[in-house]
Amino acid sequence: MVKLKIEGPYDFDRVLQRLSIDPLMVIDQKERFVQVPIYQGGEPIVVKVQATGTKSDPAFQLFSQADLTPADIDHIKAIFQWEQPLNEIGAHFADTDLAAIFQEHEGTPLVLDFDLYHCLMKCIIHQQVNMKFAHTLTQRFVHTFGFEKEGVWFYPKPEDVAKLEYEQITELKMSRRKAEYIIDTSKLIAQGDLPLYKLHTKTDEEILKELVKIRGIGPWTVQNLLLFGLGRQNLFPVADIGIQNAIKILKDLDQKPTALQMQEWAKAWDPYMSYASLYLWRSIEPQPEELVT
Repeated sequence: MVKLKIEGPYDFDRVLQRLSIDPLMVIDQKERFVQVPIYQGGEPIVVKVQATGTKSDPAFQLFSQADLTPADIDHIKAIFQWEQPLNEIGAHFADTDLAAIFQEHEGTPLVLDFDLYHCLMKCIIHQQVNMKFAHTLTQRFVHTFGFEKEGVWFYPKPEDVAKLEYEQITELKMSRRKAEYIIDTSKLIAQGDLPLYKLHTKTDEEILKELVKIRGIGPWTVQNLLLFGLGRQNLFPVADIGIQNAIKILKDLDQKPTALQMQEWAKAWDPYMSYASLYLWRSIEPQPEELVT
């Protein structure tokens, strides 16, 4: 077992509530833990991440059947963004028009997907479908081609997806085009033509320029990969419908804001526009008390 303390505020209960929307997550909100699938030297292991502290004084315990290495611990820290100064980020927004939202959702971090390839596949699967069906499709994909360990599901590896036939994907009720995107992108990764796990060394602009060349990957997918795969802090996807709806409510507009309006308002949120995006999403999502009823 590994014990860790971090700087508050950090609201792990809201983290679990948001993660629980995904049916692939193994979560116990009462016992305050989530089971995280990661790889240790190529071998799959499961890490139980359990909160033991409070929002203002956060602490955690990590459990695994494997002996956790410093690299494993750093990976968990990165997923849950335990080293990000949420107090400083909250203070930045205290004098902006998002102050009330940041106060309500104080200590909500930008939690990453557990693996970069998982994030990319999820982004492709989620393209142009509603959130509930997107989660259903992702679950079918993982249950069909992934594997289970200690009750936790692991996504398939890119080299395994690269060997699939398009029809195996379309049988899951995905379009032929989406099947092509999934398999063809996985082939690029498996062959080394898309060095996915080296993207962290590049700038946002470099990553966008490189990835949009790939069929099936547009700006929306890249922005989501930057946000939830790499944890980049200063992204504001103006084309996102959820953010548009949140700003419409925030500004009490008669219609959705234009891209130019959103870009102008977002200037005050620099250099933490990703957190503005996250908290705007949170402002229109079901809250814990609403989920209980």
